[in-house]
Order: sequence, then C-alpha cells, then structure tokens
Amino acid sequence: MERESMEFDVVIVGAGPAGLSTACKLMQLANENDQELMVCVVEKGSEVGAHILSGAVFEPRAMNELFPDWKEKGAPLKTEVTEDHIYLLKDDATAKRLPNGITPKTMQNHGNYIVSMGNVCRWLAEQAEQLGVEVFPGFAAAEVIYNDDGSVGGVLTGDMGVGADGQPKDGYMPGMELRAKYTVFAEGCRGHLGKELISKFELDKDVSPQHYAIGFKEIWDIDPAKHQEGLVVHTAGWPLNDATGGSYLYHAEDNQVFVGLIVDLNYENPSLSPFDEFQRMKHHPVFKQYLDGGKRVSYGARAIAKGGFNSVPKMTFPGGLLVGCDAGTLNFAKIKGNHTAMKSGMLAAESIFEALSQNSESNAELASFTEKYKSSWLYDELYRSRNFGPAIHKFGNFWGGAFNTFEQNFCNGNLFFTLKDDHQDYAQLKSTQSSVEINYPKPDGVLSFDKLSSVFLSNTNHEEDQPCHLQLKDASIPISINLPKYGEPAQRYCPAGVYEVIEEEGNKRFQINSQNCVHCKTCDIKDPSQNIRWVVPEGAGGPNYPNM
Repeated sequence: MERESMEFDVVIVGAGPAGLSTACKLMQLANENDQELMVCVVEKGSEVGAHILSGAVFEPRAMNELFPDWKEKGAPLKTEVTEDHIYLLKDDATAKRLPNGITPKTMQNHGNYIVSMGNVCRWLAEQAEQLGVEVFPGFAAAEVIYNDDGSVGGVLTGDMGVGADGQPKDGYMPGMELRAKYTVFAEGCRGHLGKELISKFELDKDVSPQHYAIGFKEIWDIDPAKHQEGLVVHTAGWPLNDATGGSYLYHAEDNQVFVGLIVDLNYENPSLSPFDEFQRMKHHPVFKQYLDGGKRVSYGARAIAKGGFNSVPKMTFPGGLLVGCDAGTLNFAKIKGNHTAMKSGMLAAESIFEALSQNSESNAELASFTEKYKSSWLYDELYRSRNFGPAIHKFGNFWGGAFNTFEQNFCNGNLFFTLKDDHQDYAQLKSTQSSVEINYPKPDGVLSFDKLSSVFLSNTNHEEDQPCHLQLKDASIPISINLPKYGEPAQRYCPAGVYEVIEEEGNKRFQINSQNCVHCKTCDIKDPSQNIRWVVPEGAGGPNYPNM
C-alpha cells in the first residue's frame, strides 16, 4: 500500500507540556500577525495525557506567560500549596523534620500548585485545537524523515497491523509521512528519536553525559480526616541506603494524595530494585500515617532526565529542534520540569515563527533559538541549579544537601565554580561479586504491592501480535554476560516485570514480556551492556493514565 503524505509548516512530536506549549505559542503568534500556519501534534498515547506522569507540584511561571487568563479559561490548577514539610528519614522508623531555613529555597513551593499534569496537558490540547492546531493522538512517530541534504524534513508514523513476524496482518495500514518545514521533538525523557538526532548531529559533544532517575507515582484515596489539601512532603535518606534520590507525598484535591520515590540511576548495586525500594518506603511512619486505611487507585513509573544545565545538548539542528525533557531542561534543584519544558517550547515557537515569517530556508538551523534561550529566565534558572545534581552524586544526600542549601540560599546559585559528573549512569553498576545482596520484604497487599498488580493499575495494554518494541542488539548478552556478571539486573530495574530469566530443562533464557511495558525507558538507560534499545510500539499502546 502506498504511504499517505501530509504537508505542514510545523510538525511537533509529543503532546506533553513542551510540545503543546510550542503549538499554542505558534498559533498565538500566527493569529496575532494574521498569518496562516498549518501545525500538527502527533502523540503516541491513546489520548492526550495517557502517557503523562509527573509528581507534580507545578510552578505557573510559564503558564502565566502563555495564557495569562488561565484561571478564567478553567485550567486545572486548583490546589495551591499551603505548606512544605521536609524530612530526613534516618531508618525505617524514625525521621527528623528539617526547618525550612536549612533546606534549599528551591524546595519551597509558595505560589505553586499540586496538579495532575495529564489533565493539564488535556487542557493545553483543548487550547491548541481552539487556536487551530491539529492534534493526532494514537499515532507514534517511528522514524525521522531526512531530506537529501541531510536536514530533518518530518517524521514517519508507525505502521499499524504488523505481526510479530514482521508481516502485514489483515487490516494493515502503512504509516503516514508527515512532512514539515520545521519539526519539533518533544518526546519527553530519553525520546528514541531525540536520542537518534543527538547522536547523528553530535549535539552533546561539548556537554556532560545526561543523568537519569526513575520516578514512581501512586495515587491514593485516603481517609478525609487525614487529608490536608495543599500539604507538600519531601524526604531524603532511607530507604535509599545504596542510592541517591528522594521521596514525596502531595495532598491533592478530593481526599487524594500523590506518593512517589525518585531513584537516581547511577546506583552501583545490581541487586537494588527501585520498585521494591518504593514499596517498602510506604511503610515508614511519615507515609503510613496518611496511607493507612486508604486505597491505591493508580500506579506508574517514568525515567527523569536530571543532568540539568551541564547536560543540556545543543537543541537545534538543520530542520528542527529538541525541547523539554527530550533535551533535558528539567530543574532538579526544584524537582520540576514542567514549567521549564513549557518555556523551551515557547522559545522554539518564537524562533520558528520568525523563520517562517522571513521565509528562511527550512534546512537552516534556527540560530535565533540559541540566542533567545541564553537570554531567557530558563537559561538563568538552569545555570543557577547546575551544581545541584553533581553535588548529590559526589557527596551523597546529606553532605550534598548541605552544600546545595548553602549555594542556593546564600549564594543564589552563583558560586564561582561548576561541579560536574562526567560518568555514564549505566557504567556505575558493579558486579554481583563485589556487591552486598539486598533482600526485600514481601509486599503485604495493604501498603506495598507486587509489580503485576501495579501494572494492572496503569491500564497498560499493547497489541500482542506485533514486533517487540524492546530490541536487543545481541540476543545472547543477557544470559552470557549480564546474568553471570550482574545477575541480569533488568529483572530488578524494570518497574513493570517486563524482563525475566526463565530456566527450562536446565537451560536459562531471557524473556521479554513487552505487554507489561509502561514506557519508562529505564532499560534503555540502565542496561550495563547498553544492549536494549527502546523503540515505539504501535500507536495507542502502553499505559493509559487517567489523571497522572
């Protein structure tokens, strides 16, 4: 069957905060200047918001710029933060609440909102469509289209109706060519096309390696008597004795709390299971006091790009650019990336609109973007937090936290030196022989749960008869190298039970349960042999988060 081809001025890959802000700003500029633009957003989730997972305490700075009247328009920012509690968890039973004066001011949330970013993105998509943007959910951008001169010319959406054997099934539909003068990649953390573009155009040759964490989130309905709408709780310390990171609990509206754990993916012990660290964390009295008697209603996990300023690659290339977490614009000092993602998209829109208005060659790079970025509050904010992550990596949670408090509170992020971490996260893993095995308690089914019952709550589904989207460069490596050296850590770092080592008649084999995949991308990041490549499955596959 012949591929259908559609022409646009701008194609945007990903209906997250960065992509939708790009689309909205583009159309605002076009309408203000009485110009016609054809802009489309493609989203691999079954609907806008289906793949969005974020804590989230939302800083409205970028939203105030994009839609100053967002309150009148009914944006789902309803729960303003009323109080911040920050704890150092010493062990599984004790905690020390830290005064706000001795914690980084970036962790204080006056004026911010506890939100569902899935619902915020659904609202942004409505605004985009009202402005004239075409939003196509359920279409996965599978390949980059390159022009003859090597510039980016759009994307190819994935074929539908291909069997696991690679052959077309009944109802087969080839993907569409979506061609554009400019293509914006806003896939989120570790976007598979963004990864390709960074490599092809050597966008990261002058920066530190990107660093990552895996973030977990559950939504609980809790006893109204225990609910304190607007309360934000952050913790450091236990249970992460073998890793750095931290946990959170946010009191949202309607007697719900959002609870989660962030585990940095530079950990060394191959027996560490981020999922099980999260499950046992909920038994600590700081969390149990709220969750006891409650009901878990949703679960999800997602990788986080947390390298910050030192790891942001060059964002422009001939024919397009990277925005948001595809470029790693998250400010880890604030544990926030939504407002920065939105701002990066808005700057991209301004640069693209200028180029289109001047009829610039679309295969030229958007030089004005770099200028706009470097003169923006986004650049300034990321620069001031540049030492935050490296300090935690070098000095640990306690002393790194003390350094960060001093730099942020007394030096305003402007110390005369820059700390860097130039180690790759996956390369930090040690062998099982040089590590102490970690044994986790069994889940009690009340506060802690197993992976499969958790994946069930994520509403994850994939068409079973399709090519596996978790590709091995060498199928022998999991058993021949990763198993004897690391105990095949994919069994533990994956939060969804995708990877198993099965023994049959005395022989071991590596099994991939791709149906379970929640699209977190952790395997693509943490595999010590860099043997797993995450690519998009059929459009509409994956989790279907209702309000994460």
